[in-house]
Amino acid sequence: MPYQVAVSGASGYAGGELLRLLAAHPDVVIRTVTAHSNAGQPLVAHQPHLRSLAHLTLQETTPETLAGHDIVFLALPHGQSGQYTDALADTPLVIDCGADHRLESVSAWDHFYGGDFHEAWTYGVPELPVDGGTQRDRIVGATRIAAPGCNASTVSLSLAPGVAAGVIDPSDIVSVLAVGPSGAGKSLKTNLLASEILGSANPYAVGGTHRHIPEIRQALAAARSASTAPETADEGIRISFTPVIVPMARGILATSSAPIAPGATDADIRGAWEAAYGNETFVQLLPEGDFPRTADVLGANTALMGLAIDRAANRVVVVTALDNLVKGTAGAAIQSMNIALGLPEATGLTVNGVAP
Repeated sequence: MPYQVAVSGASGYAGGELLRLLAAHPDVVIRTVTAHSNAGQPLVAHQPHLRSLAHLTLQETTPETLAGHDIVFLALPHGQSGQYTDALADTPLVIDCGADHRLESVSAWDHFYGGDFHEAWTYGVPELPVDGGTQRDRIVGATRIAAPGCNASTVSLSLAPGVAAGVIDPSDIVSVLAVGPSGAGKSLKTNLLASEILGSANPYAVGGTHRHIPEIRQALAAARSASTAPETADEGIRISFTPVIVPMARGILATSSAPIAPGATDADIRGAWEAAYGNETFVQLLPEGDFPRTADVLGANTALMGLAIDRAANRVVVVTALDNLVKGTAGAAIQSMNIALGLPEATGLTVNGVAP
């Protein structure tokens, strides 16, 4: 018997990507799609590429509409999921693609988001090193999952192996990201108009103001030894984080670097990433000297990364490419769903991108 699924925010980019992937998933049936201002309209009026779902009509997003399903995906703007999650206590599995249930720190939420704080759920990045294992172990059997921020998971996956192995110093992390505007959502914004971004690169949230910074610090803190007290785990983790919007619809290319820890050899450094991701399907370390392009991961649930050891600057440099709507959001959510339900982890997902 397939799982009955509801997707809220179905007219947006994240909701549309969830539906694209779920439509090919053999173990689910998409029963309900909801929206806010677009309620009452055909789904294909807003997602014309989803031809197999042309029979669906967008319903109003209410707790009553979302109730009664086996799985509910929330693809809503930050700060809007909590009002529904509190009312879905009887739903077996709820996965939030917004930020409402990602952060463990109330002060971090207040500083970067504001509004009502909601408890942190199980973080939906399975491959992240955590306490000598991976986050996957925590997702097994979970009933409430917080899908990651796309920029946050890109940087966290890039550097967590080095933090876990103690081969980099996390007190001086620098990360610059080229990102596609789809990560900002579908709402009309002047700075995201084609005339503003075509032929241009536009930095935003510069100087420690981006909302994904506490999420990165939280993930890297979790990669540290279990002996570290939770309340002090992120001490000494400092990151300079600068995203730049570039004229590609989707994708992230993150260049992250950190100082080499004293005594770490080149073999120790590369070995840390090989040990973390050598057996992973969806996070792949490229051969020495190779670096990814965003074109290589378009439409795939794959994060590709290249690693360089810059001894002259005494820094490790990791370049990671992923599709922000797939591995950065919807793909991570569905991968986590599979793990939580005991399904094969790769069901409904692919490592193959679309080219050219």
